[in-house]
Order: sequence, then C-alpha cells, then structure tokens
Amino acid sequence: MKWASAMVEGLDLTTALDACAAQVARDLGPDAPASLAVVFASASYFNGAAQAPQLLKAYFPNAVIFGGSAGGVIGAGREVEIHSAVSLTAGYLPNVRIAPFHVTQERCPSGDDPPDAWIRATGVRPEENPSFLLLIDPFTPPSEEFISGLDFAFPNAPKAGGLASGGRGPGAHWLYLGSQALREGAIGVALVGDVALDTVVAQGCKPIGEPLRVTACEENVLRAVDGEPPIHYLRKLYTKVPPHDQQLLSSNLLLGVAVKPHLSLSDGPVGDYLIRNIVGADQERGSLAISELLHESQVVQFHVRDATSSENDLHRQVARYLRASKGKSPIQGALLFQCNGRGVGLYRQPDHDTAMFRQLAGPISVGGFFCNREIGQVGGSTYLHGFTSSFAIFRKPSASL
Repeated sequence: MKWASAMVEGLDLTTALDACAAQVARDLGPDAPASLAVVFASASYFNGAAQAPQLLKAYFPNAVIFGGSAGGVIGAGREVEIHSAVSLTAGYLPNVRIAPFHVTQERCPSGDDPPDAWIRATGVRPEENPSFLLLIDPFTPPSEEFISGLDFAFPNAPKAGGLASGGRGPGAHWLYLGSQALREGAIGVALVGDVALDTVVAQGCKPIGEPLRVTACEENVLRAVDGEPPIHYLRKLYTKVPPHDQQLLSSNLLLGVAVKPHLSLSDGPVGDYLIRNIVGADQERGSLAISELLHESQVVQFHVRDATSSENDLHRQVARYLRASKGKSPIQGALLFQCNGRGVGLYRQPDHDTAMFRQLAGPISVGGFFCNREIGQVGGSTYLHGFTSSFAIFRKPSASL
C-alpha cells in the first residue's frame, strides 16, 4: 500500500488537475499505480468541473475516482479555504476491491428494508468486512437516513466522509464517482480486502459541570436533569465557573448525549458523548430543545467549544488513537473531513488540524476537504456532525504485517 497527496491553487481547473495528477503519479512511482483517486475542487470551479473525472482517468485509467465540490480543500499537508484550489490524494491498494455506488433519494432503501436492500445498493456484503468512504450532496437527501441504514446493514463497518460544500442551493455541487460527475444523492466507495480503515472524530469540545441523568424529556426536549429543569441547573453552574467559561456558557453551549446506553455517571470522556446543538429554550419552564432525540435515564453532560477546547480535543483524540494502535501496522495515508466552521475562522491560523495530525502521527499523506457536515463514528455508531474533524486513516490489517 502506498499513498500520495498533492495540492495546487490559483490555476484554472484543467491545469491544476494536470499538475496534481502529475505530482501524485511521480510520488507513487511506476510500480504503484493508483487504485483510488480522491479529488476535491473548490466550488469556484463549478462551471467546468464536470470534466474532472475524465481528466483524471487519463492519468489513472485503472483507478476509481471519488470526490466532489468543496468550500475548502486539503492536501499535501495544507488547507486552502479562500482561494481556488484542487487537492488530489491517491492510494495504491493491492489486493483491495473497490466498489463504487450511487444512491439517489428515490433509490435509497428505507428504514423498513432488510439488509439485502443495502447489499444491493452498495455491492458488498457484511461478511466481506467492508469499509466505507461517503460523500453526500446536502440539498438532496438521503443523509441521516442513508447513514443510519448503512449502520443497520453493516454495523461493524467503519465509515467516514462528509457533505459536499461551497454551493448555495440544489444542483450547486458536483459528486465524482468513477467517470461520472453527479449532482444529487449520495456516493460512496466500499473497500474490501487488504486494507484497514480506522476512524477518529474530534468534536472540539470540553465538558463543563458534571454528568447528569435525564429525568424528564419528550422527544428532543430536555425537561429535567437530576430532577430539576436544565436551565435552572445552568444558572447555578454559571456562578461556579471562571469568567472565560461563563462567556462560553452564554455563547457556545452544547449538550453531550451518552452514546453508550449504560454509561454511568462516573464514566465518560468527551469521546463517549455525541455532541449536539441546543436549538431552543423555554425560559418559563426551564427546558431546552436539543438537535437529538432523548430518553429518560440517559446520561448527558453540557459541553462548551472554543479554539482552545477544539485544539485540545483534537490532540486528545488523535493521541488516544495512536496509543490504542501501538503494535499495529503503520499508518499509510489519511483523509480529513473537516467542518467549514473550523480552519482559519476558528484557529486564526492556516493548516491547523492537518499540521497537528502530522505532528502526532508523522509525515503522512493527508487529503480531504472542508465539509457542510461531517460523517464519523462515535461509540461505534455513525452520525452526522458539525464543527468536527473526522479522519479516515488507512493502514494494512495487522495480520498482513
């Protein structure tokens, strides 16, 4: 297995793709032809972007092309958010079958369909132990239904990806799959064989206060934690925390919902919580509306987010992954699906998340893009996230060492 990544900015699309492809082909070398080519192009290239798959096929005739439109692109250890740019990350994956698939809203299996419907849609079976890379147009569902359906049919399969970005309405994004340039639905590639795909999700928060038990709720409305309205709890918490955290409580408050059904109040680093937005408040009743369904007895904990907490969480999640992977085969390459709310706008410096990952993991080829929302796994289940960095990390299965 071998990976290479290139980034070109400020040129017309054809010239940029040619330069990226030539660089990646040189880096892979003649004995490692690309099996998978992942390309992301700034949305400013939209008018001519349909030709991208065919241009790349001239360089990589035997590769599966995968990618699409991006508000910002990531490649060769860099992140470009404002200027027009193209990134190309390609992998030589011997003894790996790559199954591309496209699902439209009309053709997406429903939640009532059996796993066989998803097997037909993806072209792979659970017993093949596939891994999935996913890209979805944000204006033409399926999205959450598509992801939950894949989890239902392939519960043990790692999954990572994101929602295309940069466009402002339906039909404003491209999705690249094989030789096709598509403008709706969801695309994916399933990887089967001599490759391991690991996922890391950094949700960018820190916990505040203590873990709490949901004692009253209705669908997504949180009515009571530990017997009192959550707003009453937060008012008391506000008086106990330092001024900086008081400011975050007022402006960047979120709720962590335990992903393990039996998480105890004494457990729970941030990785055990699914971070969700607070979308409404009833001051009179003291309740909060959350962008997630709740149930009584569930453990929750409030979280806050800023640049420092985001940086610390990224470091913590990547370091934890590297510790857990000690003794396994080395990382060969990675894709980063990063929220367009991170980057320079959050950190006030370029290349932050890519640089930290490479600082911890080594000079790995990293490509990807800035997403509308990110697809990643928390607690073994796959979710759509916001303000996260979701990594897909490639290595050989340990048994292949």
